[in-house]
Amino acid sequence: MSSVDPSVIAELPLFRDFSREQLVDILRHATSRRSPKNTNVFEQDGKAHSFFVLVHGRLRVVKLTPDGQQVVIRYINPGDLFGVAMAIGRDTYPATSMAVVDSIALAWPTSVWPEMIARYPALGVSTLQTIGSRLQDTQTRVVEMSTEEVSRRVAHALLRLAKQSGRKVDQGIEIDFPISRQDIAEMTGTTLHTVSRLLSSWEGEGLVEGGRQRIILKDPDRLFLLAEGTSE
Repeated sequence: MSSVDPSVIAELPLFRDFSREQLVDILRHATSRRSPKNTNVFEQDGKAHSFFVLVHGRLRVVKLTPDGQQVVIRYINPGDLFGVAMAIGRDTYPATSMAVVDSIALAWPTSVWPEMIARYPALGVSTLQTIGSRLQDTQTRVVEMSTEEVSRRVAHALLRLAKQSGRKVDQGIEIDFPISRQDIAEMTGTTLHTVSRLLSSWEGEGLVEGGRQRIILKDPDRLFLLAEGTSE
């Protein structure tokens, strides 16, 4: 039996509609995994032995291209399902998942996935919705990188991060996990120098406030106009 308390996942959107008895059953094969900051939960092309739900912390998903360039694909937030390689027809992980801060995830053996979605079809539906949402996000980013100038791409990236992981502070909306200018460069297909120059300019204009791995959107409305190419 799993030693994971059902209350750990009861309030997560993925499991909110399940009874306590169902949660106990879902957790039968689950184990808790701690990932200290800057360690990998799994690595690109590694055998997909498990799938996960993030309970606490934040993860960065990165992919190494054939020419050795690292690209930040997305960030995983608490409550997110991830690493379900079987759901996309793979037996290896398509990217590396790294802890941005000390993180805790629940892990299930990949072998129990077919049984779980057969017993609880809502999990399969939620997984398809998650995959669809991530695919749509990826398509949006591809279009941005193909058609937009760098400043708009960076503005869109900051707004997405603030929407997914922002918290209100006195100065504006803070992206609620450590993120570097290099991370933003890898998200938007540009260079560290370009991102640094842009953010320094935006700080001078009062749009953002930066620090060591810390970004606050001080004027999200103006940043949105810039992202849409309608700012003066």
